[in-house]
Amino acid sequence: MIHIKDLRSSMHIFKALSSEVRVEILMLLLHHERLNLDEIAKRLNLTNGAITQHVRKLEESGLLVTETTGAKHGLQKFCFLNEKKIIIDIDVEEPHDNLYEVDIKVGHYVAFDVEPTCGLATKNSIIGDFDDPRYFADPEHVNAEIVWLTKGYLEYWIPNYIKPGRRVEEIQILAELSSEAPSYNNDFPSDIYFYINGVELGYWTSPGDFGDERGKQNPDWWPPHLNQHGVLKLVRVNRNGSFIDGCRISDVTIDDLQPFDKHEIKLRIGVPEKAEHIGGLTIYGRSFGHYQSDITVRVLHRHEA
Repeated sequence: MIHIKDLRSSMHIFKALSSEVRVEILMLLLHHERLNLDEIAKRLNLTNGAITQHVRKLEESGLLVTETTGAKHGLQKFCFLNEKKIIIDIDVEEPHDNLYEVDIKVGHYVAFDVEPTCGLATKNSIIGDFDDPRYFADPEHVNAEIVWLTKGYLEYWIPNYIKPGRRVEEIQILAELSSEAPSYNNDFPSDIYFYINGVELGYWTSPGDFGDERGKQNPDWWPPHLNQHGVLKLVRVNRNGSFIDGCRISDVTIDDLQPFDKHEIKLRIGVPEKAEHIGGLTIYGRSFGHYQSDITVRVLHRHEA
């Protein structure tokens, strides 16, 4: 089940459902459970190229998942429904004194461990050289608005503004993410993991490192042969568990992260050695990708019972 409580952060789902063709694809999978791209194309009388584009949009939205398997005549990509129910809550705004929101620049990490391919850039230029992790320690890194790595992590500190007598109810993290392939590769899965205060929340498998469409926010100097944009993802952890775009990724709850008694709340995003798909990580800031935003964090809290 996808439970939508934030309309703005769920625009990618609404856009995926705005196409009649994509709705038809979902209806086919609801009836047949599993179809490959050729079967979908034939049933809808469309080309494989057109179906591939529609499937990618559905995959990015979290409504559909794909699996590539060997077949008699080569590899085939099969499609499955990821979720069969969507619930939308429109009136879920919390009172403003029960939450705070901060924007963290993608270059404002406080710790890192990265392996090439890797790099970072401000809106004006590349910082240092490509594929040299030493430049992640360059003082200019705080101005970076895009960072990428093949394996490792970046750690950010969320300021802890929770006053005594209040308890954290939910943490939301909104960021534009993708894999990281040399140049770019739209079909390049990567398991991107999320941690808060050292506790693993779960992971999202990025479908690829997207480069066939120029990022709407990219500066003019950004080369066309490099990754261009990501997918906007909403990570939430509350009393019910941990979720990405409303899909449960683990049973870790906000209670597993209590107490929040430090000056900072530690957020780590990375691709660990244990990941099944080690396809890298790219984080896009407001001057890169499709969305004019940094890493947005919301912390919801209430008085102790």
